[in-house]
Amino acid sequence: MSLQPMKPSELARKAVNKEELFILDVRNEDAFEDWKVEGVNFEYMNVPYFDLIDGVEEIMDDLPKDKNILVVCAKEGSSVMVGEMLADEGLEVSYLEGGMKAWSEHLAPVKISDLANGGELYQFVRLGKGCLSYMVLSGEEAAVIDANRMTDIYTDFAKEKGVTINHTMDTHLHADHISGGRALAEESGGTYWLPPKDAEGVTFDYKPLEDGKTIRVGETDIDIQALYSPGHTIGSTSFVIDGQYLLTGDILFIASIGRPDLAGKAEDWVQDLRTTLYERYRELSDNLIVLPAHYTATDELNDDGSVQEKLSVLYKENHGLNIEDEAEFRKTVTENLPPQPNAYQEIRETNMGQVAPDSERKREMEIGPNRCAVR
Repeated sequence: MSLQPMKPSELARKAVNKEELFILDVRNEDAFEDWKVEGVNFEYMNVPYFDLIDGVEEIMDDLPKDKNILVVCAKEGSSVMVGEMLADEGLEVSYLEGGMKAWSEHLAPVKISDLANGGELYQFVRLGKGCLSYMVLSGEEAAVIDANRMTDIYTDFAKEKGVTINHTMDTHLHADHISGGRALAEESGGTYWLPPKDAEGVTFDYKPLEDGKTIRVGETDIDIQALYSPGHTIGSTSFVIDGQYLLTGDILFIASIGRPDLAGKAEDWVQDLRTTLYERYRELSDNLIVLPAHYTATDELNDDGSVQEKLSVLYKENHGLNIEDEAEFRKTVTENLPPQPNAYQEIRETNMGQVAPDSERKREMEIGPNRCAVR
């Protein structure tokens, strides 16, 4: 049998379509336990590469003979070597092209909806990191919200759609991934918007994204209305788009709520988080469709690969929205939190423009899962 490469895009399709796949991950155990390729119907086996240098005979009995096997490593090289040994044993084997680094960077658009007067709304899903970003199109203009650092994905899509990106905005100062909003604005000649309460210490110019601010996109005046919603950060700001969609940033997710501790101020921001979730959002129409900036697990993906749900459904099913006792809520969001994101302080400094790591360092800083949520 011959060894075949599998592109991250093909792996993403299998994850979204809930296909079966057997993954042999040859990274070290701690790396595998921290972060792996997620799929509802994926099976896993973790055997470090260094245990297989002398051959794969000892694991052959544990590998399926009737399923495709995907070998995964950090950058590709080790998975190719192991994959070739398995192929020589007669197994049908692929390796993940570019390894987990390439998986972390895979980003693809999913159409959410048509908007008023010919506009469109797209969600860009980064499966390897659980990051979600958005593009609003109207006429010949576009706005991008919570852009990832791989800005070419957005610019290529905008060219394909025949639009110019005139606005980029971040719902808050991100701590788990490097924002592409400022770079994208510079590339396209657009305006970069950031909540001013999150901009203390930034080294660049920006437009202040303040409560009640309306940003219009294109000839059809699709409104993006800013709604101050602190708690994850002190400046966190949500957007209501076209009166139909609520972009919640990292305040509210489909199955969880935002954590308030990534700037070291959990105790200070707990009440802000509760006020946003239990008061400000309660004042909104419960028919709004929630579109978060992250998701935590693949079971939050819909059949079309999108991540979205009605606000009314979340108030019924999301545990974080149903903790009536304030003391219990405070305990939930300040104790037993998951580990903080890898390199989160350096990521914050990068997003403030205080440091400028090279492209390889940026990739390394982002390695690991989404850790913005309290479940």
